[in-house]
Amino acid sequence: MAEKAYVYGEVMQVVATRSPAGDLVAIATDFSVWDTCVLYRARWSVECTFASLKVRGFDVERTGIIRPDRLERLFGLVVLAWISCLRVGVWLQAQVPVKVKAHGRPAMSLVRYGAERLGHALRWNLPELPELIRLLSTPFHAPGAV
Repeated sequence: MAEKAYVYGEVMQVVATRSPAGDLVAIATDFSVWDTCVLYRARWSVECTFASLKVRGFDVERTGIIRPDRLERLFGLVVLAWISCLRVGVWLQAQVPVKVKAHGRPAMSLVRYGAERLGHALRWNLPELPELIRLLSTPFHAPGAV
């Protein structure tokens, strides 16, 4: 549904829809309905990524580092760790999917799933550690390739 309305004194299009989980999503925008949906999906993906880099995951904002060169290095390492956890999580999801809770959402994110398994494998030297290292050292498939 889309309708023109005044939002803080500006005429905007208000786009309302339901998420796959059934939540109401309402967005005030000057884009078309289709563009709004596409952009919001991309934005939501970025929001989830930053949330997992921050409080809900790697807690990167609590660093006391203020020098830009050191922050840049830290952020680069955290992003590499995040990608590694996501890669392991996606691999695990294909083998043993994350449980879905009663409200229809997964019990944990793929990043958390991968981080827990990778952390346990590194800490306890689990037999699957060589397989995880092999997974992390192989290149990603090209987009659209299987």
